[in-house]
Amino acid sequence: MTSSFLESLPCTACHDIDLTEKRNKIASIASGFLFFTGWWFAIDASASNYPDTRDVFHLCGVFSALSMMMVNSVSNDQIRGEASTGGLCDGGIAAKIWFFFGFLMGFGALLGSAWILFGEYVFITDEAKKQFDPKTTYPGVAFFLQNLFIFASSVIYKFGRTEDLWG
Repeated sequence: MTSSFLESLPCTACHDIDLTEKRNKIASIASGFLFFTGWWFAIDASASNYPDTRDVFHLCGVFSALSMMMVNSVSNDQIRGEASTGGLCDGGIAAKIWFFFGFLMGFGALLGSAWILFGEYVFITDEAKKQFDPKTTYPGVAFFLQNLFIFASSVIYKFGRTEDLWG
């Protein structure tokens, strides 16, 4: 995919770039940048608009970060069942369950942050305004972007790297 993208660029110098050896570095840097940016949004929302936020809104970001660790702690060989451990759940079943629940937690955190954005900041009923009445929607957008960026970071870190270079 990368080579076809580079070949479509008008400059001829881009045709000879080989990024296969740097794929892990690029994926790790992009993933780390997205993870950092996501948390930056959440911290900025709480620091600059604290009266318009609730502390419980940070839970989605925490679960998103846990999801990233769960998803990326399982190797592709374990998911395919090629890495035999000889344990109770041999054949990759435990790794697949762990991987599934990691992604499930990531999607849940992303959907939870969408609910926070729309349920608490965009579509506010009169009854809800009595308990929580934010003056701006920025914190809701920031919490959603936090979880979106952490989820994207998790996907890039898992599928953007190659494990055959590890040895």
